[in-house]
Amino acid sequence: MTRAALLQMTSGIDPAANAAALVEGVAQAKAGGAAMLFTPEMSGLLDGKRERAQQHYRREAEDPVLAAVREAAARHGIWVHLGSLAVLRADGKLANRAFVIDDTGAIRARYDKMHLFDVDLPTGESWRESNSYTAGEGPVVVDTPLGKLGLAICYDLRFPDLFRTLSNAGATMLAVPAAFTRPTGAAHWHVLLRARAIEAAAFVIAAAQTGEHEDGRATYGHSLAIDPWGTTLLDMGEAAGLGFAEIDPSRIDDVRTRVPVLRHRRTIPEATLA
Repeated sequence: MTRAALLQMTSGIDPAANAAALVEGVAQAKAGGAAMLFTPEMSGLLDGKRERAQQHYRREAEDPVLAAVREAAARHGIWVHLGSLAVLRADGKLANRAFVIDDTGAIRARYDKMHLFDVDLPTGESWRESNSYTAGEGPVVVDTPLGKLGLAICYDLRFPDLFRTLSNAGATMLAVPAAFTRPTGAAHWHVLLRARAIEAAAFVIAAAQTGEHEDGRATYGHSLAIDPWGTTLLDMGEAAGLGFAEIDPSRIDDVRTRVPVLRHRRTIPEATLA
């Protein structure tokens, strides 16, 4: 058994405060016996007011939240999947970028969110990620103490081809950090995450934002850990805080033997109109 920790956050508009919460989460995860900590999407800054948020955007090498988490990971000797940060690219646009940091503080992998959320919701909320962000160009799998970890972020969850690619590349764990809205969370969060776990016969770790945020949005919470059979190992509900899940690697071979979906996959040609 290997223990994973999930940090459910209510990130706000002050990166320093968010960094302090992350650093404390790293310490608590290590004290709780976790080999790796998972944090939500936009852990370092959650602010829908673009003009106010712009003052905090930094290139990766200069980002204070990333630096603080790397230092904490090294100090406590624990791996961290930093769900994502808004990072300035060379072209002046942003990347919604996840980081996998090892127990020396080194960055082992980066992943930029591939699917951007552009939508007008019935609630009156309007989101245009593509106005500020550039989509990532490809999937990423990285070796970690929990196994081969495939990376995704929030809206990526709705695109099963990405998870098929990750599991085809050897992923036995799938990370889906998120900041789901409450209406979409209540309708789709649990069912989609369980489906991705079952389809890939892989563990899913989904650390989420929760509660009422300083910029006025509300997020769904319910950070989840799910095993390859689709069984929920951890559901953190709506309260911010730290949770733990026990990861049993033997479950992967067990499930993939009982339902060998990966071996039975075929390349599907384009459909023809009859």
